Amino acid sequence: MKLIKYLKPYLIFALLTPLSMVGEVMVDLFQPKLMSEIVDNGVLGQDMELIIRTGVIMLILIIIGGACGVASSAFSGCASQGFAKDLREDVFRRVMSLSLQQTDKFTTGSLVTRLTTDITAVQQLVDFALRMFVRQSIMFIGGIIMMLTLNVNFGLVITVALPVEAVIVILIMRKATPLYSVTAKRMDTVNSVMQENVTGARVVKAYVREKYESDRFNDANTSLMEANLSVMKLNAVLQPLLMIVMNLSVIAVIWLGGWQVEAQEMQVGEVMAAITYLTQILHGIMMLSMMFQTVSRASASARRINEVLETEPIIKSGSSQFGSETGTVSFRNVTFSYPGSSGTPVIADLSLDIKKGESIAVLGATGSGKTSLISLIPRFYDPVEGQVLVDGVDVRDCSLEELRNKVAVVLQKSELFSGSAADNIRWGDKTASDEEVKTAAEIACADEFISEMPDGYNGMIAEKGASLSGGQKQRLSIARALLKKPEILILDDSTSALDLGTEARLRNGINEHFSETTLIIIAQRIASVKSCDRIAVLDHGRLAAVGTHEQLLKTCGVYQEIYRSQVKNGEGDEV
Repeated sequence: MKLIKYLKPYLIFALLTPLSMVGEVMVDLFQPKLMSEIVDNGVLGQDMELIIRTGVIMLILIIIGGACGVASSAFSGCASQGFAKDLREDVFRRVMSLSLQQTDKFTTGSLVTRLTTDITAVQQLVDFALRMFVRQSIMFIGGIIMMLTLNVNFGLVITVALPVEAVIVILIMRKATPLYSVTAKRMDTVNSVMQENVTGARVVKAYVREKYESDRFNDANTSLMEANLSVMKLNAVLQPLLMIVMNLSVIAVIWLGGWQVEAQEMQVGEVMAAITYLTQILHGIMMLSMMFQTVSRASASARRINEVLETEPIIKSGSSQFGSETGTVSFRNVTFSYPGSSGTPVIADLSLDIKKGESIAVLGATGSGKTSLISLIPRFYDPVEGQVLVDGVDVRDCSLEELRNKVAVVLQKSELFSGSAADNIRWGDKTASDEEVKTAAEIACADEFISEMPDGYNGMIAEKGASLSGGQKQRLSIARALLKKPEILILDDSTSALDLGTEARLRNGINEHFSETTLIIIAQRIASVKSCDRIAVLDHGRLAAVGTHEQLLKTCGVYQEIYRSQVKNGEGDEV
């Protein structure tokens, strides 16, 4: 019921659908009555004029009923499709507003299922309810009335048949309803396995794990099939049982009608009409049973959709405005742990001030908390304790949009999208001119390979940048960030695939064109960061030391150890 609000904008179509359906049903209800008139008074009475006149009336009614049916389908389609479109947009918008922690909790496969399969199931319920529920309800009530007008004795057949069918439907549905939730969860698993293998196809092939992943997908797919089969088995039992009851009821009507005809209390045509009405009534019960199945399936889907819609974003936008201060970052006694984790915090009681226009590197061993630290600046996560200030304002108090417009983050794993090279760079600024795009690419040392592409900047990039090398993807991502002209530029090990010569040219270009931009670099190689104004060294989530390359070589044991390990590995000349 919570989702019914999405039908309000299409209320006119939702109202016109059942009204149109009433016209179609009324035609269907009058057809058996007119047919009995033809049989009893036309055929048996040998009145050709009555046969023709009644036949013409039936034909006109069929045309009217068909028009009403077409109108009902059209109105229902507009209402249900509009409902699904608005619902899908709201769910997607909510997914986009969730924090990384929350999307990880749902899993990508589950969110895809909710946005597609689950919303489709609810949309089908809306369409079914507006048309079939109205049709079968009117047919059910109208059929009983019309049948009783022929002969009250037929009410005995209805009185016996309806409770039997109702009991059958209730018993089957009680067993089937829980299975729809199981089916939805197993569909999540199938989508998750598929998504992991599509995005990680190169790793799967590199480790020759195709058979293992195929078996894993087969297990998930088999589980889904088994859940669907369980539902289908119940449906396979339901329909034949209802047909048996309906056929026995028809036999009972024929038997009762035969006695009535023999006693000259009814005519043959009226018995035929009674059989048709009974079939319509009991068929309506069968269709309503399908409606209950649709309701059960859609109820499970609606609960899953509401789980997303009712999940309040943990990272909420503030309202404070930034002042005149620009490009500064301060960490004040920051402690951070990932949600759900236990043990030692990733970041522990860390304080660090970064000035406007300063280039600062964050260095440390793997797992020392480098990426976790910079993730707090654009509020991918919030600290457990302490404050993160950007331009003197606590990031939890300021507008998320304004904050993230000030910051550009380039990750080690470059995320590119299907489209041209220019389109991917314009993610930094959708209003940028071609010249600005080219300038950003030149600074990022990306122009050299983009220009060599057959269509240059209009050359298409495959999904996830599969057509590019690691270094090319990183340079394209850096160009995208530079086009944004951020106050704070964060390079999270995003030059790891570049040779030192290209990296040096990139740094020179950034220093020349973005001298007022605060630059924060995470890197593994000391050679990549020794020219920075300062280097912050992390050790197990704590700030071990801050200083220049020369200062740290004299005073910081952690830095000295990293330096010696890189010299020992043959990087001495480079360092």
